[in-house]
Amino acid sequence: MPDIHANGRPRDVRVAVVAAGILSPLGRGLEPTVTSLRQARDCISAVERFAVDQCRCQTAGQIPDEDLDVGEVASPKRRRLHRAAKMMITALREALEQEPAFKPQLTVVGTTSGGMTFGEEYYRSLHTRGRMRRSASMIANYTPQKPVMDAQDAVGLSAPCQVIANACASGTNAIGHAFECIRSGRYQQVLTGGYDAISELVFVGFDSLQAATPEKCRPFDSRRTGLILGEGAAVLALENFESAKARGANILAEVVGYGLSTDNHHLTQPNPSGSGARQAMERALQSANLGADAVDYINAHGTATPFNDAAEGKAIAELFGHVPVSSTKGMMGHALGAAGAIEAVISILAVRDQMLPPNINFRDSDPALDLNIVANEARPATVHIVLSNSFGFGGTNASVIFRAPVA
Repeated sequence: MPDIHANGRPRDVRVAVVAAGILSPLGRGLEPTVTSLRQARDCISAVERFAVDQCRCQTAGQIPDEDLDVGEVASPKRRRLHRAAKMMITALREALEQEPAFKPQLTVVGTTSGGMTFGEEYYRSLHTRGRMRRSASMIANYTPQKPVMDAQDAVGLSAPCQVIANACASGTNAIGHAFECIRSGRYQQVLTGGYDAISELVFVGFDSLQAATPEKCRPFDSRRTGLILGEGAAVLALENFESAKARGANILAEVVGYGLSTDNHHLTQPNPSGSGARQAMERALQSANLGADAVDYINAHGTATPFNDAAEGKAIAELFGHVPVSSTKGMMGHALGAAGAIEAVISILAVRDQMLPPNINFRDSDPALDLNIVANEARPATVHIVLSNSFGFGGTNASVIFRAPVA
């Protein structure tokens, strides 16, 4: 029977993170990721997967092929797997190594581009009429749920899959939706996260918008000039807290709040007032029943574009004052739909290891932003509660809050 409030409504269920897997330019797995964070490693490198000689930006956060671990997938099928599927398989395998008994009733994953490279091949084939015999395969692999289905198949899971494609907030939206599914009492175990692989079409698109920088990515720096793209995947195994505790699961953290908003200001620019970002963070605090002073660290969206950092920084300063803030995108790039999931895992590691991740390439404070930036080096700190932000094109904003597990 569900626990009932005095007013007759069901009491919210607590939500535990019992496992997490991550693959990003910082490394494959939780421990390599922590090492990279502690060392403040710059994992941005020259793009090699496609030609970028006509682009302003020629670097990205990339995952080496040797880090894509698909395990025992049979050879013919292995050759057909998209890089995005291999990323999801790698991250999911790590999570299930921590919790082999985890059997989700639902999978909720965020992404933006799916198998975009298959779309590129298809339309190039239409133009040249050279390889249309593969068109069916290209179309089948283009759908955003395909890498998730491939990953579940590779590890022997079978759960209904929901894909959230909501620009760069997708990964955080997916985690928030999964959190609400368990919190409502409808589900006991939900797998969630996000993925995105760099594709030429997306890379050139951001370069054409002049959102990508030919220089270093410098979140919140006064001389920031734009973002650098990245790629990766991360998954979180969420479970009813009491159920996880009863079976003796290793609880990494607790998800306690989620907030979202849409500011509808501009297709590619946030509202300069920071109202959309602030509203998402306020709603996450309300969801968690916390005051702003309870937050120990904010993992910012921090893309290093002039408008995004100004709007987010204004909202953070007004709402939280001098709480420590950093964006890890300078180290690994912006992984789009995967960013929120990857940064959620980094937030959990900050809680687990009592560490503030660094905001690298930071030289000069922006006089318009009164922020406590964790500049260039990781810091030891007492970290119990972390808020992680993800904001995207179209004014979509999402924030999620993690807390150290308490009895």
